Amino acid sequence: MSSIAISSSMSAPRTIDDPDQNLIDRARDGDLAAFDDLVRKYSQRLYSHVYHMTSNREDAYDLLQDIFAKAYRSLRKFQGKSTFYTWIYSIATNMTINHLKKKKRKAAMSLDDIDNGIANDVVFTDTSATANPRRGTTIKEIQKKLNEAMQLLSEDHRTVVALFDIEGLPHAEIAQILNISPGTVRSRLHYAHKHLQSLLADYL
Repeated sequence: MSSIAISSSMSAPRTIDDPDQNLIDRARDGDLAAFDDLVRKYSQRLYSHVYHMTSNREDAYDLLQDIFAKAYRSLRKFQGKSTFYTWIYSIATNMTINHLKKKKRKAAMSLDDIDNGIANDVVFTDTSATANPRRGTTIKEIQKKLNEAMQLLSEDHRTVVALFDIEGLPHAEIAQILNISPGTVRSRLHYAHKHLQSLLADYL
């Protein structure tokens, strides 16, 4: 991150309580250590979110760097109408959707190019698979099929599944992140779940 001082006086008045407010204020004043604390706090959760949307480790790591860089540059625009956590999730989601659309325009994604699932990533290794190799094989197979099925969903449907089913965010927070109504979130989840059920019928 470049050492660019961002005056806290440019920020809008706080509208909600945010547990990260102190770090945000310090980062706005050019304290890189404060922003590094935010990066450490949310890196793994954001990586998980982006990875589940892309099913590609390299893309997820590259996007994560871009997401935090954009968040740092945009701190002066953060008005406190949501928590920092919700705000940066919105940035991550929009950047990942744009990445997927750009990738789709270049070429149709081949399932052969998709990572074999979250079990192959050291961040999410299931240690129980070591003790039970047969169980590990089953988990990897299911995870591979789930990742493949996720890539067959539209970007909108994949996003709500990642946020709700994987990240565990409530409908209201997802609606805020995506700037849509809670009813639209529920509708997208309904159709996404139906599609996933049909794709994974042999594994349910």
